[in-house]
Amino acid sequence: MTRIAICGAAGRMGKTLVDSVIASGATVAAGIERPGHPQLGSDLGEIAGVGALGVVLVDNITAVADEFDVLVDFTIADATELNVATCRKLGKQMVIGTTGLSAAQTLALHAAASDIGVVFAPNFSIGVNATFKLLEVAASILGDSADIEIAETHHRHKVDAPSGTAVRMGEVIADALGRDLDAVAVYGREGLTGERDRPTIGFHSLRAGDVVGEHTVTFAGAGERLEITHRAHSRSNFAEGAVRSAIWVADKGAGLYNVADVLGLS
Repeated sequence: MTRIAICGAAGRMGKTLVDSVIASGATVAAGIERPGHPQLGSDLGEIAGVGALGVVLVDNITAVADEFDVLVDFTIADATELNVATCRKLGKQMVIGTTGLSAAQTLALHAAASDIGVVFAPNFSIGVNATFKLLEVAASILGDSADIEIAETHHRHKVDAPSGTAVRMGEVIADALGRDLDAVAVYGREGLTGERDRPTIGFHSLRAGDVVGEHTVTFAGAGERLEITHRAHSRSNFAEGAVRSAIWVADKGAGLYNVADVLGLS
């Protein structure tokens, strides 16, 4: 039975992950939070509202190193950077859903995957990963005949923009069209921007209320428009995909994997 540790365990996503681990039949083995968190020392099950689990919330991964097989991390970039280094040293597998990593942090993650198994994805929703495939097909069919814009909306607490999912959508489309996303991405527009350049891929971010996540990609051609939208109504779909990934990667060798690997779509 896979023993799963959760970083950011007292947060909204962390509590949802606790529910999903229990539902999967895996073991909630450890919960980690930042130093100074007011709930340190409390039972993780009580924090998540599922009843006592006998698992105390701690602030140090190393202190619970013997308790878990896979660490699930949906925190922030700087925390994930430290967690990657720690898990690499401890020889522990990881599932990472943190977005907004810098280029250097991403390189460090790739380097760690030479020693441990890591499932890294901007979005663990099964529906979103199906959407990636649909976008690849749509881009291949429409080719250079459409203007492409990506709009995403998330809750007011999200700290990075555009979302990692939106960026991945852009990467999928750019790859299908043989474009370099770094060269063609446009992030919002203001003032006298001039006529739209067809190869560009636009990104637009809205932050409001408690929206879990919504992404729409528009392919607009002459006389018609195709829109592909994914809406998340609950964090549970992300958590279920992450837990499925943790169980999958637990006995895998070193390497950098994604959800397509977990689903057998690669």
